[in-house]
Amino acid sequence: MQVNILAGGPQQFYPEKIFNQKENWIGVDRGSLFLLRQHIVPQIAIGDFDSMSKTEFSEIKRLVPKIIQVNPIKDDTDTELAVSKAFTLLHADEVKIYGATGGRQDHFLSNFLMFLKPQFRKYAQQVQLIDRQNVFLFFNPGKHVLLKQPQYKYLSIVTLGNVGNLTLPDEKYRLHKQSDENPIAYVSNEFISEKATISFSAGMVAAIYSRDLPK
Repeated sequence: MQVNILAGGPQQFYPEKIFNQKENWIGVDRGSLFLLRQHIVPQIAIGDFDSMSKTEFSEIKRLVPKIIQVNPIKDDTDTELAVSKAFTLLHADEVKIYGATGGRQDHFLSNFLMFLKPQFRKYAQQVQLIDRQNVFLFFNPGKHVLLKQPQYKYLSIVTLGNVGNLTLPDEKYRLHKQSDENPIAYVSNEFISEKATISFSAGMVAAIYSRDLPK
């Protein structure tokens, strides 16, 4: 089952047709309110809800079947808690996260880097971060095949920490067994066929589909 998570990031970064799917949503803090404004009732609303008024929170409590209100002083972020609940409570096979990349860059970095944490790494390959211009995928060691998506011109590969033997054999710009001790962003690569392969022996890698927006 696919579960969608809507965090509280700015709405101008939402992709088109984000609300076409009406089922299997988790709202994170103000994300829950955004969903209700689209006549979508999330299965779970999670967060400390300190960013909304009492009236707004009362609306959420009245309409959403399961509320998980947490203390603002905690180890995991609200989005991290939502990812955990998507897998443990809703038994997701795939999770798509929206509203997690725009606005405050500290929030974006927290969401982007969460899968380096041991408790989330096991979910990494089942999660996508999606916004108006980008799709972020995460991979553990091995060989992975990416399918070309015509709406995205670029494919960037970001090493997250110490990555061994990174190989890009069939992209426009190729790598062969490149090892990096520190994070490196190999940006603006491109597909030259309908598929692109990445492989590496250690560490974690993010693959980012991206595009420029019309001016």
